[in-house]
Amino acid sequence: MAERVFRVGVVGADTKASWAQVSHIPAIQGVGAVELSAVATRREESAREAAAAFGASQWFSDPFRMIADSSVDIVTIAVRVPAHRDLVVAALDAGKAVYCEAPLGVSLAETEQIAAASQAQHSAIGLQGRLNPAVRRAAELVAKGAIGKPLHARVVSTSMGFGPVALAAYQYFEQAASGANLMTITAGHTLDIVEAVLGDLTEADARTATLWPNPTLLDTGETTRREVPDQVDVLARTSSGAVVTIDAQGGVAPEDALFTLELRGSDGWLKLSGGSIYGVQGADLALTASVPFEAPDEPVARELPASALNVAEVYASLARDLALGTHTTPGFQHAVHNSALIAAIARAAETGRRWTAAKADG
Repeated sequence: MAERVFRVGVVGADTKASWAQVSHIPAIQGVGAVELSAVATRREESAREAAAAFGASQWFSDPFRMIADSSVDIVTIAVRVPAHRDLVVAALDAGKAVYCEAPLGVSLAETEQIAAASQAQHSAIGLQGRLNPAVRRAAELVAKGAIGKPLHARVVSTSMGFGPVALAAYQYFEQAASGANLMTITAGHTLDIVEAVLGDLTEADARTATLWPNPTLLDTGETTRREVPDQVDVLARTSSGAVVTIDAQGGVAPEDALFTLELRGSDGWLKLSGGSIYGVQGADLALTASVPFEAPDEPVARELPASALNVAEVYASLARDLALGTHTTPGFQHAVHNSALIAAIARAAETGRRWTAAKADG
């Protein structure tokens, strides 16, 4: 019996420097279990251009019409965070599986509200770094005790964004109300990878800073006010017992946008390294270790740009869940966990008081 192919409709599939263009579209095209059925933007011209450029059979200038269309099985939401809620809830109401970029909501409260609407429906959250083959193998090595008891991990995660310059079209990254900033994106993805490898954080101290409070807009020469941190430092402990230091920083040169996770155990060490201008979530990672290990699994889709590699893993996992009726793909409840952790880290930085999971749960 032939494997079912699930039809994907992408909201935000613009041809002009969109995240969907460099990640979701090539990922869909590379995974055999899904196909691009439709694209939607807010303008007819850009929707037509996207359909022609990406090979979609349908285009929509009204995303809600695409969401309701019977030719779409999976709705992907790849637009600015403040627009997520209405689009995701509409897709859930239409009975569709939904893949939404992270963060899911502009706040923890909104994330919880959206997740509550998903109930038992299939969902996927764009925390794709944890599905990278090297990250999965590193997690396996730690879980089976290959390097002994995890002792200490040092993590550096950098971004070319959130630095001394910006573009006028992307000023929303500087606004706290947008929900899209270094804390929720760079730090959020980094924290998720740390938890994938070492277990959930159980306590954390944090400090944040805004090193460039008035970045220059390159295209206008004006300055704008940054309302959010561009430096996040965390000292934490995880459920595996490891002490972790995390340095998430913005404003690095493109060639210096790197990620490293160096873990020392009682009987050895391992290291994850890589990076890209899109951050760790848009990068392939390499695994090295002091102990022998089986090479990470081959990516589900080869010959993809690094920005699409981990996204393809999510599509393959979601399609498998839909076919089998399982729920293994990190979904909207996982988004709530990540959002709650980000909020806890932000509170710890603001108050100067240590956050502990026991207190948060009690």
